[in-house]
Amino acid sequence: MACNFVVKKRGVSSHLQLHLHLYFLLLSFVFVEKFGLVSGLNYTKYKQVSSLRLERIQKHLKNINKPAVITIESPDGDIIDCVHKRKQPALDHPLLKNHKIQKAPTEMPKVKRLKEDEARDSRSNEADVKDAWQLWHRNGTRCPKGAVPIRRSTMHDVLRAKSLFDFGKKQYGGMINPNHHGADAPDFVAGNGHEHAIAYTGTSQEIYGAKATINVWDPSIQEVNEFSLSQIWILSGSFDGSDLNSIEAGWQVSPDLYGDSRPRLFTYWTADSYQATGCYNLLCAGFVQTSSRIAIGAAISPVSQYAANQYDISILIWKDPKRGNWWMGFGDNILVGYWPAELFTHLADHATMVEWGGEVVNARANGRHTSTQMGSGHFAEEGFGKSSYFRNLELVDVDNSLSSVRDISTLAENTNCYDIKNFYSNEWGTYFYYGGPGNNPQCP
Repeated sequence: MACNFVVKKRGVSSHLQLHLHLYFLLLSFVFVEKFGLVSGLNYTKYKQVSSLRLERIQKHLKNINKPAVITIESPDGDIIDCVHKRKQPALDHPLLKNHKIQKAPTEMPKVKRLKEDEARDSRSNEADVKDAWQLWHRNGTRCPKGAVPIRRSTMHDVLRAKSLFDFGKKQYGGMINPNHHGADAPDFVAGNGHEHAIAYTGTSQEIYGAKATINVWDPSIQEVNEFSLSQIWILSGSFDGSDLNSIEAGWQVSPDLYGDSRPRLFTYWTADSYQATGCYNLLCAGFVQTSSRIAIGAAISPVSQYAANQYDISILIWKDPKRGNWWMGFGDNILVGYWPAELFTHLADHATMVEWGGEVVNARANGRHTSTQMGSGHFAEEGFGKSSYFRNLELVDVDNSLSSVRDISTLAENTNCYDIKNFYSNEWGTYFYYGGPGNNPQCP
């Protein structure tokens, strides 16, 4: 029995149809879910689901899928609900019951001016790279003023997760102990199935934000429960304890989370080392969206092609110097929204480390390293147009000034599978190429 339904306008008739649909589902204690092939992945599976679980899932979906002012159907099949900003999921958080939505940051980070020759050099190659946007914009429909676009979650989305609790959450992995690998070097917990190629700052700084421009690709994923992402991490707290605070944003391919293999803009947050707090995107209460133009979790298009056109996205995360909320900017100064200061402990003050780079899950199916790609699926040595990059790495300091990062370190656990090489130029500031194919003769 399939559970595919699209409610374009929410009225009495659509609610009645929804309840009737649920009623017939609950008549059976067996729910059979079938998926087609997604980019070569075997997406056909069957689940036995009790009526009690179905009821719980439906209740959860009702909590996160808020009533829409209008609904937009994306060419990729996503349903984008335009929800009144005061009705969005964030405000359900117990710490935000009396929260007044901040319309805009009190101050944007100040950009330190380039020297004239550096600025000229930067402009000279602007045509080589193009901005990526979002697929749901293609039909020309936008959310009206006062509403924010939210990707609707479905029964299928939840049933792909291990449990309702796990839906929208990162599995613990990739967290950091600066006492290992030498001073200030992250230590990724061995055996957790997560692999990385990252650049990072030291842990002795007070950091109030970070920025980067990230090359967008569509890496292939071997197993449905694996992912490949490229992101910024803003970190503070105990790296080997249970109180790590993290704010994250970038693009990811995650068939398990989204049901396809398209690269998508994502956010994440946690205040307790990925244990109980936080989630991806707007799948729980927390992140407050203010933009009517950007849908978090929506597909990014177009994407880069090998030895052809390159596309990238710029992401800025910084702490409002007066209100303390952590804002996110996308592209050319589009304000997406913010993580309220109330959500955090350590990040309520400042960050102590920033990371930029890629992460994959290696499930080691059949005892072999995954062939899930990171970035473009090519090693760093291949360079522009072939290897994926992060460029113009910048940090925000205590004076709310944004400046190029000069002193970074890099780390990849297994350079035969995925690697990273960093450089500096007037045009791209501090930048790096990273990624790889995963499984190959040197990465069995």
